[in-house]
Amino acid sequence: MINDIWNGSIFEMVIGIGPNTVKAGGDCALPFLRDEDAQPVKPVTALEVWDVEPREWSDVLTGAFPGVLHDPAAWAKKCAQYGADLVSLKLAGTHPDLGDASPEQAAAIAKEVAAAVEIPLIVTGCGIEEKDALTLPVVARALSGRNVLIGSATANNYKDIAAACIEYGHNIIANSPLDINLAKQLNILISEMNLPLHRIAMDPLVGSLGYGIEYAYSIMERSRLGALNGDKMLSMPIICFVGQEAWKTKEANSPENMAWGDLKRRAVLWEAITASTLAQAGGSIFVLRHPESLKQFKVHIESMTALNI
Repeated sequence: MINDIWNGSIFEMVIGIGPNTVKAGGDCALPFLRDEDAQPVKPVTALEVWDVEPREWSDVLTGAFPGVLHDPAAWAKKCAQYGADLVSLKLAGTHPDLGDASPEQAAAIAKEVAAAVEIPLIVTGCGIEEKDALTLPVVARALSGRNVLIGSATANNYKDIAAACIEYGHNIIANSPLDINLAKQLNILISEMNLPLHRIAMDPLVGSLGYGIEYAYSIMERSRLGALNGDKMLSMPIICFVGQEAWKTKEANSPENMAWGDLKRRAVLWEAITASTLAQAGGSIFVLRHPESLKQFKVHIESMTALNI
């Protein structure tokens, strides 16, 4: 859809199958500008689930998921109960330092999580490019036909992951390090493998509040402006892994400095405000960690899209 102000729009990505699909993107204007778009598109949200119990998560985070962190399927059910639109399964256990699980072991866990919830899935690897290139195609085969969002594909491993997404009917996350030209080039390379453009999500490696968020904001905003001006290779929805950035900051983890206020409230707000800021920049999919952050972010989005503002 294109309005009479801009020449382009953001592709609409469909994740999942049947009555529980989630649509991301589809914007035809800059975020929340009522004069440009009478019905602004709402971002969609996911909560993170790991295939192994996180070792370094704070008590504030782990306390939100009592008794389920050892069981990814049960953890995913809890995320659905908290109101997430999607579950984002991180296959951290395939990392050499966290168990070095085989692709087949990762695929088995992914199938268990997919069977446990009705909402759609995002599945990401451990972040080691070579291991992800081995793992994610096996996971894609195990989830064949479920229309999952899989990533992250980089300039060094996109061929194996994109080929699997094409063969087994999935969407892909294209990851590039906060550079609009690198992001565009990776989108071109993936599309040249004949994966449709509307099945690519961009991951520009966002920053957290106080830790590079202004640069991330600038890159995202430039991408959205390029898309709305008709650049098809920048017209993919943007996915923001907010949780992994917000929860590694000292403000979200330090209980000693009480001048900053109560730790739990501070940490939750750090994540929610990071997400809210990046929504203003044009993010479409937000992966969070704490359910209270999810709730606060959704309240903000509802207020920004309300008809009476």
